[in-house]
Amino acid sequence: MRDADFFRQWMAVAADAVEREADRLTELDSPIGDADHGSNLLRGFTAVRADLEADPPASPGASLQRAGRTLISTVGGASGPLYGTLLRRTGKELGEAAEVSDDELRKALYAGVGAVAQLGGAAPGDKTMLDALVPGVAALNTSYRAAAEAAWDGARATVPMTARKGRASYLGERSAGHQDPGATSAALLLGALAETADAADAEASGAGA
Repeated sequence: MRDADFFRQWMAVAADAVEREADRLTELDSPIGDADHGSNLLRGFTAVRADLEADPPASPGASLQRAGRTLISTVGGASGPLYGTLLRRTGKELGEAAEVSDDELRKALYAGVGAVAQLGGAAPGDKTMLDALVPGVAALNTSYRAAAEAAWDGARATVPMTARKGRASYLGERSAGHQDPGATSAALLLGALAETADAADAEASGAGA
């Protein structure tokens, strides 16, 4: 079972990942976006980490809903509303339970991804964050690590795509040949989830030895 501390740790690991890769995200965003994806997400996830550490919520659902609200209020462009919607809807689905199972988290994330698709009017193949989120969440049926790997495969698969949604779609065929920054940051988020789960499971295994 996963408690509120697990979700606080997930957001902290995600913030570390975004900090490490912020320049890369901006580099990916430069030819097909506004060259601010890395700096925007860095500001947002840094604020999320600080907020959750200063006043830790009591439940997984509350943790993600707070994180989502913080991203919406601090991240510019489309990224804030999209990531905010993902986390807020996932948190809402988890409800007020003090602990949630891996299966409950998977189902909640599926609902969160659906909300992102509805908000952005996008689908897999449109060269957006959904190209990483959809296969990543589907692979949670197997394991957290499989989810991260599927998300990274999805992000890399955006390179030859022509963007059909978002700022990159204005470029038409010229958007092909570039990895989508949103799909890349989504893979970072699921990679952070896998890293957090690995660490928690290792700790639990050690405690039970």
